[in-house]
Amino acid sequence: MNRVPVEPERPAAGRSPFRGPEITSARVERARSLSARTDGLPALNRLAELAAQLLGTGSGQVSVIADRQRVMGGSGLAAPTVGAESDASESLCLLPVETGEPVAIPATRDDARSQHLPPVVGGAAASYLGVPLRSGGHVVGSLCVFDTAERTWSADDVRLLEQLAEPALAELELAALESTYEEDRVVWQLAVDAAGVGAFDWDLVTGELRWDDRLLEVFGTDRASFGGTIETFNAFVHADDRDWVGAALDHAIATCGEYAAEYRVTWPDGTLRWVAARGHAIAGPDGTAVRVVGAAYDTTAVREGEERVARTLEAMPTAFYHLDRDWRFTYANPEARRLLGGISSDPVGHVVWELFPATVGSDFERYYRSAVESGRPRSFEAYYPPPLDGWYEVRCWPTPDGLSVYFIEITERRIAQDVLARAAGRAELLADVTRTLTDTLEADEAVERLAQILVPRLGDWCVVTQVDGRLTDDPLVDRTWRRRLRDIGCWHSDPAKRPLVEQYAQVRIPALTNGSMVARALAGREPVVVHEGATEHIVSVLEPGPATEACRALGPAAAAVVPLPGRGRTAGLLTVFRGPERPGFSPEDLVMLSEVADRAGLALDNATLYAGQRDIAEGLQRSLLTAPPRIEHLDVVVRYEPAAEAAQVGGDWYDAFQQPAADALTLVIGDVIGHDARAAAAMGQVRTLLRGIAVTTEGGPAEVLHRVDAALATLRVDTMATAVMARLEQTPAQRDVGSATLRWSSAGHPPPVVVVDGVARALWCGDPNPMLGLLTAASVASSRSESSIELPPGSLLLLYTDGLVERRGEVLDTGLDRLCGVLTELLAEDPSTEDLCDRLMARMLPGWTEDDIALVAVRLRD
Repeated sequence: MNRVPVEPERPAAGRSPFRGPEITSARVERARSLSARTDGLPALNRLAELAAQLLGTGSGQVSVIADRQRVMGGSGLAAPTVGAESDASESLCLLPVETGEPVAIPATRDDARSQHLPPVVGGAAASYLGVPLRSGGHVVGSLCVFDTAERTWSADDVRLLEQLAEPALAELELAALESTYEEDRVVWQLAVDAAGVGAFDWDLVTGELRWDDRLLEVFGTDRASFGGTIETFNAFVHADDRDWVGAALDHAIATCGEYAAEYRVTWPDGTLRWVAARGHAIAGPDGTAVRVVGAAYDTTAVREGEERVARTLEAMPTAFYHLDRDWRFTYANPEARRLLGGISSDPVGHVVWELFPATVGSDFERYYRSAVESGRPRSFEAYYPPPLDGWYEVRCWPTPDGLSVYFIEITERRIAQDVLARAAGRAELLADVTRTLTDTLEADEAVERLAQILVPRLGDWCVVTQVDGRLTDDPLVDRTWRRRLRDIGCWHSDPAKRPLVEQYAQVRIPALTNGSMVARALAGREPVVVHEGATEHIVSVLEPGPATEACRALGPAAAAVVPLPGRGRTAGLLTVFRGPERPGFSPEDLVMLSEVADRAGLALDNATLYAGQRDIAEGLQRSLLTAPPRIEHLDVVVRYEPAAEAAQVGGDWYDAFQQPAADALTLVIGDVIGHDARAAAAMGQVRTLLRGIAVTTEGGPAEVLHRVDAALATLRVDTMATAVMARLEQTPAQRDVGSATLRWSSAGHPPPVVVVDGVARALWCGDPNPMLGLLTAASVASSRSESSIELPPGSLLLLYTDGLVERRGEVLDTGLDRLCGVLTELLAEDPSTEDLCDRLMARMLPGWTEDDIALVAVRLRD
């Protein structure tokens, strides 16, 4: 069936059947007469459920609206509200009553007519279809279906609901008739008002049975052919239904009570139809029944719809079953019987809790009872143990007569999800290990982090061992092999046991024998695993003493020792232990441990290499970057921050030394191209040349840089550097007042900064000069420029390398302005020169520096 949205046009406001002032009183009176029963109507509950089933929604509802709304029948979410009254203005059912036309809303949250109503705001009605119920010329209520999901409505959906509205109205009118009138006039009036519903009157005294024309049509006969007796009626009733229909009539007559039946009739031409009848036995003066009055209507379409639903349930690949209010199976389709066949091939008639005892106390029972108690559908996934041994996705919803359940088996999907989750967990663990091990080059720190990552993911506790140096092909031949091992990290998931693990790690290695798991893993370069009884096994291959006592106290049930491969050697060992509460190591666990070991071994090897490089670099740095001289009338402070962690030294340098003959302090700041040990070596050459030339020639800054150019060209030193050389000179008169003369020359380096009277500014040379090492032997003859300035007492001179001011995406002037601003701000607080340099570095540097940074600060004391 092609579904198309149906949006009936609303009539003009003045023609509203609900709001018209000339008919409001009569309409309300009519509606009140139909909603007199406060307990609802069971037949309407069933009809509402049928409407919901046929239209594929979660809920159905029959409402009568006078000045307030009363729910006369309902299913799904409407079932708990049957018989209750509520404010009509808050109900979606008011819409078809107001318009007098069907109202189809595919998405109630997007429709201005409905988006503010409580059922929509609360999520109960995401889509809605309602048709009006007309009685006595007035719109008195509606029959509707709704669902928690949005959907479109077709014209066929509207027609089907309109057809169901007729018997719904008939039920309402018949109920009103039974409770209010017992006379012929009302029976005939009911037949006139109820479209498609015929009336009957059986006089028990005379035996005459009267049918109206509509009822004759329902039975496929005419007045001439109708005999007017109960025997004529019985002849129409299908032979299989005749006895129980007669019994229902007899019971109504005997009790002067209600008569209700739905049965098959055979027309004279052989056509089989379904008829639903409702009536009441009326008592005479002596209290015995004297007549039975009522109405009947054709329910063939409804029955055929139910049969279509049944055929659909039988054929669909999704399992479905229904439980009654006593939790007994009343229906199970073939797919349900197939999936449940491990316990029962036909569960109908059995109580679910008895046939499937594992459901008791499980999610099945919890959600089933919750759905019935709340009146709301429930969806969940749950596992049922053997013999079914499967995972199921279940959707259940309450019905007036019990609980309907759809379910599918999702065992394979859950297995795939578990496999995917484990793979994601492994990938996450490896990523954590890689990130942790690459964040630091300190071996002890890396191992401590590694142990904390692996526990408790892969074990309850672990110990990480470092192997110093390279072992022989058969390491156990050397009796001193234990001396090459060092347990440098351990961790336990239980904080209370961590001291015990640390104690075990301290005493384990001396107690190892050649048969120990560690020795075997070291010699074979392969993992060694004990899946159970690990405590006794480990104790048996340890020398008696504190190690065996600690092992017994820790009580491992399983253990695995995995080598950590480095570059052509075993860099260490990873020992992981599990307690008795966890299973042994699976093949998947061992693969994961091996992958972790590969990364950890390389990282540990890197850390070992780094430690050696760092020791060399630190020694080189100490020899190249000397402390500044101490001068009575000057504060001289130096700072150096390397960029490359792996080298701890780079191409930036500073120098400060006195030249007694010239009564001057020589200052140098420079930057050799590069940021590693090679740059540091080249820097050492340039620094030595510059220092030697400056000391031996007593030349000024420009002359010294010129001579360095010549030396680099002559010696063919293949390096380039920027530098500023400055001389701070004081005559006796200047020393007395605390002033000085600054002379400087720059070789392509950022300008010095001077702070005078609290204001910082850059000192640019008059003419730009090239970098050191850029000039060839032929061009060295050209001289460099030099500048000078008088500095008053209290002035501050700052020489620095480009890493202090340069940032990616910025021009140099931006960095210089920032430096001058920070200096001015800091000096306003009058810090010491040492404190000033520390605070300046902290303010100017980001968290991670890409370049070496060196600076020299000189302050003239007042």
